[in-house]
Amino acid sequence: MPTRADCLVIVFARAPRAGAVKTRLAGRIGEAAASRLHQRLVRAALRTAAACGRAELHATRGHRWFETLDVPVRLQRGADLGERMFRALRAGLRRHRRVVLIGSDAPALSGGDLRRAARLLQAGADVVLVPAEDGGYALIGARRVVAGIFESVAWGTRSVMTETRANLQRCGLRWRELRTVWDVDRPQDLERLRSPRFASAGRRAARR
Repeated sequence: MPTRADCLVIVFARAPRAGAVKTRLAGRIGEAAASRLHQRLVRAALRTAAACGRAELHATRGHRWFETLDVPVRLQRGADLGERMFRALRAGLRRHRRVVLIGSDAPALSGGDLRRAARLLQAGADVVLVPAEDGGYALIGARRVVAGIFESVAWGTRSVMTETRANLQRCGLRWRELRTVWDVDRPQDLERLRSPRFASAGRRAARR
């Protein structure tokens, strides 16, 4: 029977520098508030990650705020997002049977989503994805990973998921997809943060 120790959950996050995170939201709530919101979303993602397995934070660069988090922190390595994800998944799979990687801006992801992804990997899927409404994906899990999954993908565009599916098919990998989720990127997404789980974060950010 699979255990939590078999699964590593990696949270990818930017360093919370004002003016460098949630830049589209900053025009409405201000750079400092956008940075604080980013921090709250990172903490929420780490809580979700811990519900599934051993959690790690992989950051774009160092920041003293990361020292307040009770998780291992590693630096992302690679020329673009695809290479950074590939390197993180490959390194994780050297230590664990399954690795699930999530971003820090999809609060709709639940621990149940992560556990289901881990079960699908245990059942034989090579890769599991959670599509995002903006055309990307909020989660990628793997028990087997090849660089071809991430090649020729226009990161940050609405074609990311479509191009990733084509890569998976070309690489001959078996993949499964879970429900589509939303992420926090645009000013209108603040309204969705008014759910009970994120109401305080959304109200504080919207007032600034």
